[in-house]
Amino acid sequence: MGKVAVGAAVVCAAAVCAAAALVVRHRMKCSGRWARAMAILREFEDKCGTPIGKLRQVADAMTVEMHAGLASEGGSKLKMLISYVDNLPTGDEQGLFYALDLGGTNFRVIRVQLGGKEKRVVKQEFDEVSIPPNLMTGTSEALFDFIAEALAKFVATEGEGFHPAPGRQRELGFTFSFPVWQTSIASGTLIKWTKGFNIEDAVEQDVVGELTKSVEKIGLDMRVTALVNDTIGTLAGGRYHNQDVIAAVILGTGTNAAYVERAHAIPKWHGLLPKSGEMVINMEWGNFRSSHLPLTEYDQALDAESLNPGDQIFEKIISGMYLGDIVRRVLCKMAEEASFFGDVVPPKLKVPFILRTPDMSAMHHDTSPDLRVVGSKLKDILEISNTSLKMRKVVVALCDIVATRGARLSAAGIMGVLKKLGRDTVKEGEKQKSVVALDGGLYEHYTEFRTSMESTLKELLGDEVAEHISVEHSNDGSGIGAALLAASHSQYLEVEES
Repeated sequence: MGKVAVGAAVVCAAAVCAAAALVVRHRMKCSGRWARAMAILREFEDKCGTPIGKLRQVADAMTVEMHAGLASEGGSKLKMLISYVDNLPTGDEQGLFYALDLGGTNFRVIRVQLGGKEKRVVKQEFDEVSIPPNLMTGTSEALFDFIAEALAKFVATEGEGFHPAPGRQRELGFTFSFPVWQTSIASGTLIKWTKGFNIEDAVEQDVVGELTKSVEKIGLDMRVTALVNDTIGTLAGGRYHNQDVIAAVILGTGTNAAYVERAHAIPKWHGLLPKSGEMVINMEWGNFRSSHLPLTEYDQALDAESLNPGDQIFEKIISGMYLGDIVRRVLCKMAEEASFFGDVVPPKLKVPFILRTPDMSAMHHDTSPDLRVVGSKLKDILEISNTSLKMRKVVVALCDIVATRGARLSAAGIMGVLKKLGRDTVKEGEKQKSVVALDGGLYEHYTEFRTSMESTLKELLGDEVAEHISVEHSNDGSGIGAALLAASHSQYLEVEES
């Protein structure tokens, strides 16, 4: 073999060795990155842990805070607002009732004809109206005049099957989903606007008074008999269909709970005790916080960057507004510290709230062999293409960690309410049933979340007690529920009773 041939062979061998070394180095680099990504995932999973012992501590803390909030104003992170609803629907209600549901950029007007125990809801109709953006930041008068006009138009279309009682005012339940200081069943002072509204001259005004002025101005003979929020509406709707309903929980974009309390168990209540002996309490439980909540660095960053740092901590780890963004934040750290999606961090991954909870749910529920839905969501929303099956599986695992924590903590919250009411045990010879009415898109549409929450509640209660407690979907509390509360608080009830 000549020198040239030997030289060529040596060069070739060196090249092969170099290439092999590059492959090995690349593989080592990749496996190093993968190991780092897995370490981030495992650490997050550990911090999100909700063993049953921790959930019991959360439930106990919820009960303690409930007691504190009922004892005095400002005594707890839980506001425990007195709703002045002391008569929930029984099913005996009869007649035509209206509801107005104002909680965002649209509002709904609803009417129902109630037929008592036998016929129940005989007929119902609704209409949805968009609020022009200029009215969301204009004057109180302009907004309520617009709403009153829409109500009048809707009343004018009362057709067959709807029977207003002769000589009586039409009565309306008003669902107003903004922070309000309630002063009676049909009056409440606006504390502040949220959701893009900013009408300064309405703040600290009675919202029912403002609506009434506009209604009277156009000669519409209608009276607001109940001012409520969507959670109390859900409780009313649930109770109408099932007299064992004792509490309601909303798990949607936001979260809240309301329940029926014994009036004498509310130390801060200084008025006359209601005839029924009961009072519905609006907990505002999204603001619950406790040292037992499993918070991570991602939750702390989300809170710090939010519009309301330090507030609504419970809501920020269990509700639909935030779950998708927690997933995004963990993926972002994996991309930055472990080059999970390659050498460049995908720019879209840095955009807050770009990954919505419905998209997270779709990825979590993906059962296709190649996790096609996960791949297309990453591509369409975050502009991350060419993801491997291995990477997609990590994304699903991450969705599972975030949803499971939220679901299990929701169950612990419900357990806290049941404990406060003494419904967490079964007394000798007692066959009392307790039903919790649930509503909200997260509960309704995110199946993995719902099943995890329901199984966790059973686990917390134990088999014997769980037989006596059930969770039921109560639909459209902010609509039908408000109309039912208008009926159960009608100004004509006492006339009928006498």
